Amino acid sequence: MKEWILVVVSVLLLSCTQREKNNSICNNFTKQDIKDVIIKVNDYWQTHNTSKKRAFWDHAAYHTGNIAAYEVTGLEKYKEYSLAWAQHNNWKGATSDNKELWKSGYGESPEYVLFGDWQICFQTYVDLFNLSAEKDSSMIARAREVMEYQMGTARNDYWWWADGLYMVMPVMVKMYHVTENELYLEKLYEYFKYAQSIMYDEETGLFFRDAKYTYPKHKSVNGKKDFWARGDGWVFAGLAKIIQDMPETYAHKIEFIEIYQKMAVALKGAQQPDGYWTRSLLDPEHAPGPETSGTAFFTYGYLWGINNGLLNKDEYSGVIEKSWKYLTNVALQQDGRLGYVQPIGERAIPGQQVDENSTANFGVGAFLIAAAEMYKFIDKLN
Repeated sequence: MKEWILVVVSVLLLSCTQREKNNSICNNFTKQDIKDVIIKVNDYWQTHNTSKKRAFWDHAAYHTGNIAAYEVTGLEKYKEYSLAWAQHNNWKGATSDNKELWKSGYGESPEYVLFGDWQICFQTYVDLFNLSAEKDSSMIARAREVMEYQMGTARNDYWWWADGLYMVMPVMVKMYHVTENELYLEKLYEYFKYAQSIMYDEETGLFFRDAKYTYPKHKSVNGKKDFWARGDGWVFAGLAKIIQDMPETYAHKIEFIEIYQKMAVALKGAQQPDGYWTRSLLDPEHAPGPETSGTAFFTYGYLWGINNGLLNKDEYSGVIEKSWKYLTNVALQQDGRLGYVQPIGERAIPGQQVDENSTANFGVGAFLIAAAEMYKFIDKLN
């Protein structure tokens, strides 16, 4: 009997040793551990924040995480929270119905219907539509009206800032699957190529936040290229979100994959020893210290890549081990609040204080999509 036990223990240890060799994370977490973290963070947020908020980008970015939390936990209260938010906003983003007044560019008033920060809400509306038994077309009617009006214009310059790639690229792919209208995929590529032409740095494989921050026009405090962590987080996560839903026959899919994989290499080199990424990716002295939203988006992007075979597990599991440790041991506070989230902005600001009390809806959303992807990662290990 003792010999049998020793054999079993030896096999288990050998198995774990092999898994440790292949995956930096071995036996540190269970799926239930990850689910518990998701519930802790999301329950804290929903307890302290009403669902009756406008459909602007920051709230909508949270809801992309809330839907991911629902898909992992199966807790109906999470789906109901997003449903209440969508109903509160009448399944719209910006609310103007007069197409002659519709504008793009930055704006928070009702006529900025064509501004991507008012379109990210459509991601959650489509998700709720897909999750519903009734498939009520009114849930996505506004999304279809707005996006198909936009695609009917001759312009291609709608995505002029890095954030917009997370806000709207997934909308295009989701709406393609609902409508089977190939124009969504055609315009996705056209709009992305414009964004790439004004923000992408071929040398590093990273994206400047927008054309104002390209090098050498703009530099970090030490004269380096200044890539804003959350900005590149939006892009890295946005690429993961669309690649997973692109049809295999899509002519441009491999191009998106190559850009994503090049970003993964660059971001790995910019990760700090304590697992986080600083707000200015290549110049940690510009705005030193941890930042959670960018770190969470990167963590999601790496986990998704490993889970879907686009990133090598041996090469990148150490990255997620360190970033997950930061997210759960430093950023996550005992009560479920998520700290060290840089406030709303568009760049790394020298001297700006970001600490354990700095939290925000979009940061929670980023954490939730990362945690949901970590759940899938742990599931694949077992």
